Amino acid sequence: MNRGPILLYEFEGCPFCRKVREAVSILSLEVEFRPCPQGSSFRREIKEQYGAKSCFPFMRDPNTGVEMFESDDIIRYLFRTYGVGDVPSSLQKGISTTLTAGLGLLFRVNRGGVRRSSDPPNLPLILWSSEGSPYAKIVKEELCELQIAHLQISCPRGSPQRQRMFEKTGRFQVPYLEDPNTGVSLYESSAIIEYLEVMYAVEKPLIKYM
Repeated sequence: MNRGPILLYEFEGCPFCRKVREAVSILSLEVEFRPCPQGSSFRREIKEQYGAKSCFPFMRDPNTGVEMFESDDIIRYLFRTYGVGDVPSSLQKGISTTLTAGLGLLFRVNRGGVRRSSDPPNLPLILWSSEGSPYAKIVKEELCELQIAHLQISCPRGSPQRQRMFEKTGRFQVPYLEDPNTGVSLYESSAIIEYLEVMYAVEKPLIKYM
C-alpha cells in the first residue's frame, strides 16, 4: 500500500521537537516538515485551527487520520505504527531525555526559531538528511527560518534509504537537496544554504552561518 508522508509542524531550537526529529531519523521515515518558527504562517495555521494554547510539535498522519500534540505521544505513536513498537531508552519519556535534547541545541541558540522574510516555493523541497549530521542541521535551520516546507528522507546509519540514495545519485552524502520547483540538486551544506538564500530569502541573516 502506498503511504503518504506524515506531516510534522515543528521548529529548530525546540528540544521537544528535536526528540521527535530523532525518532523520525531512527525510523528512516519520509516526513513533510512544515516549519513553525515565531511569526510563521504554518504556526498561525495550527493556532487558528486548535487554539492559542496549541504547542509544538504537532503531527498529522494522513495514512491513519491521527493528529496529535505532545512529543512523547508522537514518539510512541511513530514507533508503534512504523517501528517494532518499543521506544528506544534514549527517547523514552522523562525530563532527562528532554534535557539531553536541549543540550544538543545549546550552541545553536535562536537558530531556526524566528522567521525571516521569504518567498517560499510552491512545491516542498526534498532533503536527504540525518538528525545526527551537523551539516544537515544548519540546512534545516535555514529551511526553518525561511519557512520552506520540505520532504525529509531520513538516512541514519544502517538505513535502507542510504542504498536508495546511492542507486539514485551514485554516492551517499547528506545533506542532499532536490528542488522540484527548479530541477536543481545540490550536495554540501554551504552550497545548499547559498542556493536557498538566492532563490527564496528576502531578508538576509545578520550572522553568517558557519
